[in-house]
Amino acid sequence: MSSEASAQGINIDSMSLDQLNSLKQQQQGRLEQLSVQYSAFKDAKDRLNLARESLSTIPTCGEGGQQIMIPLTESLYAPGKIVDPNKILVELGAGFFVEKSAKDAVKVLDRKFKVVDKNSENVMLAMEATSRNVQALNQAMQGKMMEIQARQAGAAYKNQMEGAK
Repeated sequence: MSSEASAQGINIDSMSLDQLNSLKQQQQGRLEQLSVQYSAFKDAKDRLNLARESLSTIPTCGEGGQQIMIPLTESLYAPGKIVDPNKILVELGAGFFVEKSAKDAVKVLDRKFKVVDKNSENVMLAMEATSRNVQALNQAMQGKMMEIQARQAGAAYKNQMEGAK
């Protein structure tokens, strides 16, 4: 199967068809969960890029006063005004915010992007390994099915031969 399965010591050749099917369903469930995680990381990267692009549109020199629309929800905005374009509130995580300059805010976003990107890569690697596991289980199940069919054909042939005597 994969290094993960061999590290766990699972010998799929000695498993019954029901056990293989159960393990396959388990791996498919894991693959679905990983896919949801990967999608969440992709969305987070998109939001971080959008935040970075939005920061680049704010003039950093001079006084504030620039009119903007402040999102209250995805479809509800309120008019606002930038008071000081060099004071940006940045979420550090878990609802904690810190005031940063626009330049430092971009650095925070870049660090967050790198972390999310690395986690996204790790999830992709796990998805690939799990997908290989599912493929190996499918092959093992096909082999078991062929083995069962061969035994049944052999038994039918034996019964046919005994009946002909």
